[in-house]
Amino acid sequence: MAGKDKEPKFEEALGELEDIVNEMENGDIDLQTLMEKYSRGLMLSQKCMKSLERAEKTMDLMLKEENNELKELRLKIEGD
Repeated sequence: MAGKDKEPKFEEALGELEDIVNEMENGDIDLQTLMEKYSRGLMLSQKCMKSLERAEKTMDLMLKEENNELKELRLKIEGD
């Protein structure tokens, strides 16, 4: 897990989110801890979604080689 001063990378956030889900599914935690884990999970989920959205936008314009020329190819992404 990343330190409190820096944002976790996508892979770290996803891994922590998976750990939280597993802990919650086990049901062996008290209500206060459950609420804290739920809140942290929501934040991590939002971070992961934002990271994925940025990655989609970055990949939105691709280059395609055609007759020795590079041309832009716009990817069709769900929700566009």
